[in-house]
Amino acid sequence: MNGAALAITGATGFVGQALVDLAGANGMTVRALARRAQPARPGVEWIAGELGDAEALARLVDGAEAVIHVAGVVNAPDRAGFEAGNVAGTMAMLRAAQAAGVPRFVHVSSLAAREPQLSAYGASKARAERLVRASALDWTMVRPPWVYGPRDADTLEMFRAARLGVVPVPRGRASIIHVDDLARLLLATLPAGLLTTGKCYEPDDGRPDGWDHADLARAIGSAVRGRGSRLWVPRLPPRLLHIAARSDRLLRGAKARLTPDRAAYMSHPDWVTSPAARVPPALWQPQVPTREGLKATAEWYRAEGWL
Repeated sequence: MNGAALAITGATGFVGQALVDLAGANGMTVRALARRAQPARPGVEWIAGELGDAEALARLVDGAEAVIHVAGVVNAPDRAGFEAGNVAGTMAMLRAAQAAGVPRFVHVSSLAAREPQLSAYGASKARAERLVRASALDWTMVRPPWVYGPRDADTLEMFRAARLGVVPVPRGRASIIHVDDLARLLLATLPAGLLTTGKCYEPDDGRPDGWDHADLARAIGSAVRGRGSRLWVPRLPPRLLHIAARSDRLLRGAKARLTPDRAAYMSHPDWVTSPAARVPPALWQPQVPTREGLKATAEWYRAEGWL
């Protein structure tokens, strides 16, 4: 798709920024939705607006050869917030793409959609997936696991905790993926074909059976403090995780990272990607070894003054 017009939502977020960078490096012309004014950059046309603005969405998708719908709400005070951002927002993008005759639609979902009963977030992502499946568009869905890398404010919390020598973790296992690997996959799914059309993929870093949360915390500790450093990794049972979520809400209010809704799905013991939903190697393979990626992420945090 070199030179092709690619419409992207969520382009100012963590994943979206990496995607815009990679699309530009691949010679693609990007049209990106943004709520606030953005600095000019070659190959990117910023469309002012949001998912509830039908006119802005029409401008975004006009003449586009594909849409990558990254935008979504991961933290909201109630179910209505998740519904507005993840369900209504996806419906608005589907309608705009269909009205404009866009041939391809790549939807970024979440592993949380596998267990919609656990959280309002997961339930909203599952409903958004159903809308995509029911559409008349040529679609592909990607369910990322835990995404980390430069600009990520969520995993930053664990890096900061590791610097202090204590990283509490939930019980269980999870898969993980570097943001650059996820961006490469999203671009790889753009051409329609047997490996993309109507597929739902769950990518990861290639580690079989994912990571035990404690092992991942220790890997983050090594990235922050150096190999061989001592790190206390207490395992939090669900009850303590929910207490921690309530405490975070009291301390940081709307800025809390560990919300009760997040605590609900973090308590689930298995967030490992499914072998049945693995991305075919002919389409994409991860390139960033996680330990190297964590070390590079720690270096980026330090360089930017985040850590």
